[in-house]
Amino acid sequence: FLAILGGAKVSDEIQLIDNMLDKVNSLIICGGTAFTFKKTLDHVSIGNSPFDAPGSEKVAGLVEKAKKNNVKLVFPVDYVIGDKFDKDAKTGFATDAEGIPEGWMGLDAGPKSRELFRLTVLEAKTILWNGPPGVFEFPAFAKGSSSLLEASIDAVKKGAVVIVGGGDTATVVAQHGAEDKLSHVSTSAATTL
Repeated sequence: FLAILGGAKVSDEIQLIDNMLDKVNSLIICGGTAFTFKKTLDHVSIGNSPFDAPGSEKVAGLVEKAKKNNVKLVFPVDYVIGDKFDKDAKTGFATDAEGIPEGWMGLDAGPKSRELFRLTVLEAKTILWNGPPGVFEFPAFAKGSSSLLEASIDAVKKGAVVIVGGGDTATVVAQHGAEDKLSHVSTSAATTL
């Protein structure tokens, strides 16, 4: 059982991650939420990406709980970055090793992350997807979301159950006209979860 938690509401996600760690075998933490983990755990420079200071105090405990419950945590390792939160932002690329420069923010999963997420999705039999890995509303930062959707559709073809919960993620699915290619699509994350 895999849960994919993305999106940008970090404080909401921390509680959700805590709950999911009792239920899942693997967990992809992506989108804005990932930066609090990357900075706290691996001291990755995250530039102007979202950081949840109160949430960061819970990161070590969550990682400990994941280990105890034998849950595989999967984080992005590279990023498509922008100099502002805008569809016309200048774009660039960054990895964990070099970090995201000051004045820039991570706005989507990079190519290595997309492949890592894809392989994780294809290993799972049940997938709950809540929250996109990037700012899919801007075409320059939509590849992570479309790649994750393609992987989810492939997983369904292989017999997996894919449940999409949450307005943003449902929007990604609708943009690609893929509602009937997944097991269940709900616009309410809270209800789904």
